[in-house]
Amino acid sequence: MAPRRPTGAGAFPKAVATSAPPPPDPASLYAALDLGTNSCRMLIAQPKGNQFHVVDSFSKSVQLGTGLESSGRLSRASMARTVQALRICKGKLEKHSVARMRLVATEACRRATNAREFIRMVKRETGLALEIIEPEEEARLAVVSCAPLVSTRTQQLLVVDIGGGSTELVWIDISAVPRAERPRAIMRLHAGFHMADSPFPAARVVDWISVPLGVATLREQFDDVEDDAARFALMSWFFEENLAEFAPYSAVQETEGFQIIGTSGTVTTVAASHLGLRRYDRTKVDGLRMTTAQIDAVIRSYLDLGPAGRRADPRIGRDRHALIMSGAAILQALMRVWPTDRLSVADRGLREGLLYAQMSADGVLEDGPF
Repeated sequence: MAPRRPTGAGAFPKAVATSAPPPPDPASLYAALDLGTNSCRMLIAQPKGNQFHVVDSFSKSVQLGTGLESSGRLSRASMARTVQALRICKGKLEKHSVARMRLVATEACRRATNAREFIRMVKRETGLALEIIEPEEEARLAVVSCAPLVSTRTQQLLVVDIGGGSTELVWIDISAVPRAERPRAIMRLHAGFHMADSPFPAARVVDWISVPLGVATLREQFDDVEDDAARFALMSWFFEENLAEFAPYSAVQETEGFQIIGTSGTVTTVAASHLGLRRYDRTKVDGLRMTTAQIDAVIRSYLDLGPAGRRADPRIGRDRHALIMSGAAILQALMRVWPTDRLSVADRGLREGLLYAQMSADGVLEDGPF
């Protein structure tokens, strides 16, 4: 399965012109909803300084992409589960009187032949208008969400977002940006990976790729392999094969000044396991740095547990146990190609990127608009 890549000027989504809204109130609430292949997640937040304060949230495993790999369609059961979750989201939006929002769908809806039918069904059943975004924008928003975790010592940055249906990788050169400006330069990428000349020090996107393999789709590819360890090894090597067209794949990289930021349930689960957390604590996980050796040790412990042990392990959780090994296979492949002692764990992603981008564009963040 070939990775999706931009193929020319028409490959990048263009902004749609709309009538100018009234100036936003800095006290306004904003919402961001991310409907992925496996999960439906939403944040409602208020701008606060150069960050935001979360007022309400929602997260549920809806498994929208179940069976998509074989049928090419969203099933009736998965659509019904998802609509039920979206009704709860609609209730939260109404409860908080949220007027400014972006509600997006990603890989499952990009690939399903009946996606438009599903979008109409959601509108009819819930009143919510879902927007299917392209891989480039998904990658861009994941990068923006991770800006606060960029070290001022970083010169070369790899941001990895392991989703349910796809994995986005973005390689960014910030060596020409003054140290204190590096996180801010990353934030400015919300306007596009290939921006026109800017008066600000610019982060340069060396390459990006959207591999159409995530924790759910990769697992489905190897469902017929019964041996647990063999299945894991096959998944990891298969994912690495799909990185071959990514420009930095074969380049020799200096470890000094190099940082990987990983954002996904896989990365945060591995971090929680490394810390021995029986109850998940975002404050201990978000921003944690891990070495390749520490990640390998956690993955080896998962393999030693086997399927039954992983199912019972409180560090992994009931919603994650079935998908943790496909996610770990992706993570191991990345560590094999780019071994590092500076993988930063990000408990943030598309939703946070959507919020930052909206608030930044509206100029309601203290340091914005970026």
